[in-house]
Amino acid sequence: MNASLPPEGQESPFKGKTGIRRLINAAGYSIDGFRAAYKHEDAFRQEIHLALVLVPLAVWLGDTGIERALMIGSVLFVLIVELLNSAVEAAVDRISLDRHHLIKRAKDMGSAAVLIALINVVVVWALMIFA
Repeated sequence: MNASLPPEGQESPFKGKTGIRRLINAAGYSIDGFRAAYKHEDAFRQEIHLALVLVPLAVWLGDTGIERALMIGSVLFVLIVELLNSAVEAAVDRISLDRHHLIKRAKDMGSAAVLIALINVVVVWALMIFA
């Protein structure tokens, strides 16, 4: 048995807070995550800057609430996928910086997910603007 893992059935020692304290902690962790992504991830910074342009543009260009929601949602989805991709990359890099086909596969799959999210933005926006 690995000494670093909690015994069977026992939760992580970092869990256990409940109620409002859990919500406050979770908000702090989320803010820390945003800051870390913005500081360390060029792609996330670029996508944030793009979102700062596209979200107001969606409010202006969208004719209905549904159109605005789809346009804004597609942009926010890119940020979500980028955060998850960056988290995978950070975890993999923590494990090993060696070249390995499984590490490459994990990073490539994360990158592919971001690409699909970006294609989704283009498709949604094109459909909303030109349809």
